[in-house]
Order: sequence, then C-alpha cells, then structure tokens
Amino acid sequence: MTVTIAPTEDVKTCIALRIEVFVEEQKVPFEEEIDDLDDIATHFLARDEAGVAVGTARVFEEGEIGKIGRVCVVETLRGTGLGARLIEACLAEIRSRPHLKKAKLGAQNHAIGFYERFGFRTIGEVYMDGGIPHTDMVLVL
Repeated sequence: MTVTIAPTEDVKTCIALRIEVFVEEQKVPFEEEIDDLDDIATHFLARDEAGVAVGTARVFEEGEIGKIGRVCVVETLRGTGLGARLIEACLAEIRSRPHLKKAKLGAQNHAIGFYERFGFRTIGEVYMDGGIPHTDMVLVL
C-alpha cells in the first residue's frame, strides 16, 4: 500500500482521526483532545492511495523547541512503519527551522521504545494525560 504524508491545512480531517484513535479507542476525554494549539501547529496528514486519511501528527514551536504531538495511525495500519514515517516527517519539519535546537514530545509510556529508536531520551517523571501514563522525551538536534 502506498501512503503519502504531507503538511495539510485540513485540520478538520486531522481532528477526526484523533477523535477516532484517542477519544473513541483510548477513551481520552474529548475536551482534553482539542486545544488551541491546533490553530498554530503545522499538521501532517497521511493518506492511502484512495485518498483516505490514515494517520496524522502536528508540530508547533515553544521557544527553541519543536514539539511533536497528537501522533496517531488508524488501527489497521499500526505496525506497518507509518508511525515512524510520521515522526520522520515531523523531525524533517523541525530540522528545517534552524532556530529550533531540540525536538520534544510526550510519549505514551508503552511507546517509549518506539521514540528511542529516533534518538529521543526520557526526561522527568511519569504523568497522566488523558488518563494515560506519559513521559516527556527530548531529542537534541
């Protein structure tokens, strides 16, 4: 299957995917999923060859840090490498902005090993986000 990943202005479709994965599957409260950062973030959307949205992620700036968040892939495509391709797209975006020195994300604890493959390292304590244990991770660029 061919999947393309590109920056998008179609935030509505990105949010619909996040609701499917985070709110419906993972039971994150809706009001915790939607925030004002969608207005300032660069959104990435993965679409299959039929044009169906199958994954998303977003990047926004916080000082000298590029923050990656809301990374999700539809259930049928998990384990295919699509999540890794989304992270690579986010990291390419962050690296294209020379003033950014680090990439940061809040990883669901079960996914820490996934992010470590990209060079991210855990920092700080475990915290709850949307009822799910998370740990912040940083990658020095």
